[in-house]
Amino acid sequence: MSFIRYFLCLCVGTLCAQNQIATVAMDSVTLKADQFIDVDKFETVYYTLNTILYIKPKDKPANNYSNVQLGFPTTVDAFNPLKINIFYQDFNTVIILDNRLAEIFKIDFNTKQPYKNVSHISTGYDNTLWTFNQDLQRLELYDYKNDMVRISTVPVQSNVLDLKSDYNYCWMLTEKYLYQYTYFGSLISKLPNLNYTSLAVHNENLIIKAGESLLYKSKKNEQIIPLKTPNLLIKQFSLTNQTLYIYDSKKLHKYQLKIK
Repeated sequence: MSFIRYFLCLCVGTLCAQNQIATVAMDSVTLKADQFIDVDKFETVYYTLNTILYIKPKDKPANNYSNVQLGFPTTVDAFNPLKINIFYQDFNTVIILDNRLAEIFKIDFNTKQPYKNVSHISTGYDNTLWTFNQDLQRLELYDYKNDMVRISTVPVQSNVLDLKSDYNYCWMLTEKYLYQYTYFGSLISKLPNLNYTSLAVHNENLIIKAGESLLYKSKKNEQIIPLKTPNLLIKQFSLTNQTLYIYDSKKLHKYQLKIK
């Protein structure tokens, strides 16, 4: 156990010894939310409070959606604003909304044959979702329109912490590794988890949380570089182009990344 602690400290020390990426404070706004989700390129803010999903366009009133029967959303994926995915893990169910927050599809995994016990979901291409099948311990690309699994990966041997995707790739963070898959399900990268707990993705670039620090991984290489951020609580975070958003449970802070 002492060796593991020593190894982790050595790795963190190595990261900190590298050049940090500077961040420049741009703005902050008061936000009352249980879960900050994302800010898109039009500066629309997505967040949840109690059982309600809010979408707040810049300088306009917020729109909202809630499902009384399903209760509190576990995760919300707004990568595609035309197909917003809300996952209710307690009910093993996903609701898909359009950009007006009207329900366009409901996926109840309890009714599927064979039964699927899903712990994480993320947006796929076309009419698909990346889902982690907890019973089989594997990532699956599920076609919800045709009710079929298009792709399944080799099972993993540790718990999944986070799952993020775009139309081309899927990143799965487990207690042991950070995996990157193509939309064909091919594994193209596998990095050790050095105390990472969650991810944000934009344009195939990653922001990774480790403890109370944030790290940056460019799509161009495997190097992971610390971000120089103010000393504040990082409850949730997101990345849009080179703009980093950090929610500290009271305010949403906006920073510009100075990437050379």
